[in-house]
Amino acid sequence: MTAPAPFTHRLRVRFAEIDGQGVVFNAHWLTYFDDACTRFMESLGFGPDFWIREFDVMLVKAVLEWSGSARFDEWVEIAVEPVRIGTKSFDLRYRAAVAGRPACEATITYVSVTPGTTTSVAIPERVRAALAARLAAPTA
Repeated sequence: MTAPAPFTHRLRVRFAEIDGQGVVFNAHWLTYFDDACTRFMESLGFGPDFWIREFDVMLVKAVLEWSGSARFDEWVEIAVEPVRIGTKSFDLRYRAAVAGRPACEATITYVSVTPGTTTSVAIPERVRAALAARLAAPTA
């Protein structure tokens, strides 16, 4: 059985996001990935009401690797897919590309928390099932 194709989110680089070298400043990539995470979860059926009232996460680890850049007015395509699902945490992998060129890849670990708190809780079964249905095939 093959894994489903990753969810893809597109965004356009704004002038305020570039640095003195003319490329997206490194910290903005986490904002891009956060936006992509929101849209990915929305694609799974978890809109703002669910996200805010019934389910929340905290980022606990982010590993980013750059292999290219993005410049003002370029379109960035971000593929998102779960790569690990634990009891209270899960990892999403983000692969960003510009015009088919790899730019940045990240693996971000999120911990499920009770909304409005920092108390970790088990990932709700509904969320776990949706993530599991999109789980990426293991890489060697």
